[in-house]
Amino acid sequence: MNTAQRELLVRGLDAVAAERAALAEAGITSEVLVLDNASGDGSVGAARAHAAVDEIIVNDRRRGKGENDTRLLQRAQGKFALLLNEDSELQPGATAALLRALREDESAGAAGARLLRPDRTSQASAWRFPTAGTALAGALFLHRIITVQSKGESTRRVDWAQSAALLVRTDAAAQIGWFDPTFFVYSDEVDFCKRLRKAGWFTLFAPAAVAVHHEQLSTGAIPEKRIVELSRNRDRYMRKHHSRASAWAVRWLTAYTYLVRSLVAVVLPGHDPKRYRRHVSATLHPEEGEGLREAAYEHNKGGARL
Repeated sequence: MNTAQRELLVRGLDAVAAERAALAEAGITSEVLVLDNASGDGSVGAARAHAAVDEIIVNDRRRGKGENDTRLLQRAQGKFALLLNEDSELQPGATAALLRALREDESAGAAGARLLRPDRTSQASAWRFPTAGTALAGALFLHRIITVQSKGESTRRVDWAQSAALLVRTDAAAQIGWFDPTFFVYSDEVDFCKRLRKAGWFTLFAPAAVAVHHEQLSTGAIPEKRIVELSRNRDRYMRKHHSRASAWAVRWLTAYTYLVRSLVAVVLPGHDPKRYRRHVSATLHPEEGEGLREAAYEHNKGGARL
């Protein structure tokens, strides 16, 4: 799926082309679908010109990630479907490693890749499901020990994995009703993996599958709206799957964590205390402010051309 990131899209498709060629040599057939989310930056033309692409789905208006990923999964013809963000660049052998993980564990409904930053340092990509307990671990700054599950060199079961590079068993996705479209972006894959678990499916972390995640390049714009969207969907997930008391506990514990970070950021170079403070207010009041959903509405209202 791509939203106005033409250069990253082409880079990602180049990697997909190499992966597809390797699969073909192994006798595995594949298709490549690109969903363009009303970009207007030439992304559609770039996708049409790319030799790796079989089909392009062009949204006439900006839609949420959950809705878009569902549309891709429903259109895909294979038993497995690899969901990729435009800012994910597969490394050689990643697709085969994800496929191997799901084939070896018939009870797994999804498998996530190991994610690297552009400088090739590891980025957390699998976690325990959010609870008051994980929020407390974050407040005590023990989250890397307790909550992060993307560790080790062996494929393992985890609670949820990031959908930047997530291979999904399509019949499992259909069984649970696909992605929940109320999650415009952020927490959509957490909810998806939670519902997989409730239906008896597991999610895997497959470290042999590696993808470079150019996250800071694609999330630098409109940080205020991203903070609001992140906070509101964290709260939406908690209210959907947990009690009201747990949701409130997560609000306050998470806000405390960001408050401490804002104080530390005052003396640490390269950190923005104002941004952390905005996280505090958005976490405590997720119903307030304008997020990415509103930004998409304004984009659609303006009638931007593709």
